[in-house]
Amino acid sequence: MLVQKLKECEEFLAGDKTRLRELLHPDKQPIELRYSLAHAVVPVGETSTPHSLKTSEVYYILSGKGEMHIGEETQIVEPGDAVYIPPNAKQYIRNCANEPLVFICIVDPAWRKEDETVYE
Repeated sequence: MLVQKLKECEEFLAGDKTRLRELLHPDKQPIELRYSLAHAVVPVGETSTPHSLKTSEVYYILSGKGEMHIGEETQIVEPGDAVYIPPNAKQYIRNCANEPLVFICIVDPAWRKEDETVYE
């Protein structure tokens, strides 16, 4: 049995400037998964850097409120919302609340640096 504790996962700044903790990734644990699972935080007043992945992604909002941008579409997201981000879609999320925006990211197939393009 594998149980990952969030507080034991190292936090790092992702390419899109979100604060990430990878909970599950097939390259980091001896598990057979197609996807990766990460916990993400966008601090108050901040916005992730526009980026795209060659793979699909899902955000599941845990707390806070965000303004999600995918391609030319924009929508407010809040706790309980699941957001599907198709492969190659330019995307970013802006924290538009007075508390951290916290969400889970599922990337399928698993996230790899070479699959990401960051637009700065």
